[in-house]
Amino acid sequence: MIGTLGRHFITGLMIQGSQKEGGLMIHGLRTPMLSVLVLFGMLLGSGIALAPVASAQDESAAVTEIAETIGAGDAAAPSEEAVVEEADLGVGYALDNFVLFICAVLVLFMQAGFAMVEAGLNSAKNTVNILYKNLMDLAVGALLFFTFGFSIMYAGSYVSEANAYFNMPHYGIYESTADRTFSPQVDWFFQAVFAATAATIVSGAVAGRMKFVAYLVYSALLTGLIYPISGFWKWGGGWLMQFGELTADGYSMGFQDFAGSAVVHMVGGFAGLAGAIVLGPRLGRFTTDGKSVPLPGHNITFAALGVLILWVGWYGFNPGSQLAFQSTGDIDATVLIAVNTTLAAAAGVVVATMVSWVLFGHPDLTMSLNGALGGLVGITACCDCFTNGWSVVVGAVAGGLVVFGIMLLDKLKIDDPVGAWPVHGLCGMWGCLAIGLLPNTHLAGGSTSLMIQATGVLAYAVWAFVTMFA
Repeated sequence: MIGTLGRHFITGLMIQGSQKEGGLMIHGLRTPMLSVLVLFGMLLGSGIALAPVASAQDESAAVTEIAETIGAGDAAAPSEEAVVEEADLGVGYALDNFVLFICAVLVLFMQAGFAMVEAGLNSAKNTVNILYKNLMDLAVGALLFFTFGFSIMYAGSYVSEANAYFNMPHYGIYESTADRTFSPQVDWFFQAVFAATAATIVSGAVAGRMKFVAYLVYSALLTGLIYPISGFWKWGGGWLMQFGELTADGYSMGFQDFAGSAVVHMVGGFAGLAGAIVLGPRLGRFTTDGKSVPLPGHNITFAALGVLILWVGWYGFNPGSQLAFQSTGDIDATVLIAVNTTLAAAAGVVVATMVSWVLFGHPDLTMSLNGALGGLVGITACCDCFTNGWSVVVGAVAGGLVVFGIMLLDKLKIDDPVGAWPVHGLCGMWGCLAIGLLPNTHLAGGSTSLMIQATGVLAYAVWAFVTMFA
């Protein structure tokens, strides 16, 4: 009955749209109300279509349990589900889940940082459009990642075996088990805010040139399909983790990316690069003879505040990816990751400032801010395996890459208003390659190699760029 009402609702909207034009004005961009409603209807429809299956299964299970209880009388044993729910897994379980929840909230707060950076580095007339897109990245992304994205990325939690490249989606969040490490709910929450981050990176690269509804479709494809598939390759046990000898514990070697320099940042950065190329530069960004014309942002205070918010949020992003916090070894690793993150960001700021000062004759605050973000992105892949000293090196190189990456885009006449590709795409590549180049525990332990790291970097760059360009 719900499915029928949903179909009548969408059909009614389509008929009404053909009879009367409606529109929504967002800072000069006229968006057909019909398109917004149809997009929402599609999203709602996917949930409605799948919900009856889950509901029917739940009802069947409930009827069976009641029948068994009646048949057994007072001596009936509790169901397996009841045992799972009632089991007390101890203080360690509670601590791990609570810390992961707090880390997820910090990553969620990064959405505010991205919004401030993008709004501050663009013209004032685009502010509402930028803020709206950041809000919808989170809202639409969360619903799609709940509906099927999560199950594509972590298929092993739903079925016993998973394909190495692509998995059939399941509806919703997987069920709890008696021996679980995390609550499935907090597991989904932590992964969902990562997915939203990948989509938000794109917003800055295409700022000021993309219609609202077109961006929603772009963001939905990235969050619901492109990111979960590539995320499974590494974090779900896919093909990028299947190198070397097959042992009882799995393959002896795999692509290493601790918190997502490639999985999250490269995917967002190269998707944004594809969008910037297709859209072309903003009006006035380049002269007719190809000379670059800077278009300063309208509020550098917003941009600086946004970077500092992102820096704070990164302590959920990187330390949270440790995923265990109750033992001495776990907490030692967590604080090492936090210190390495801090040192890399600081080195990125200093080097970006020095390089821009030498090249332009004066320090450039926007370059320094992007230097901080570049250092953070670079260390994200390797914050668990480097010493403090080598983390400074990783961040320093990233800070220099940001400046040269922005200059490269200028030479190629590609307009990236916030430097999304140099920060997230280029520095994301560097962070993963650094694991194969510099001394660290992964190389020492033989769990990866430069060739494996280069293979993963190439795979993520091609996957994100080609799919989102198409």
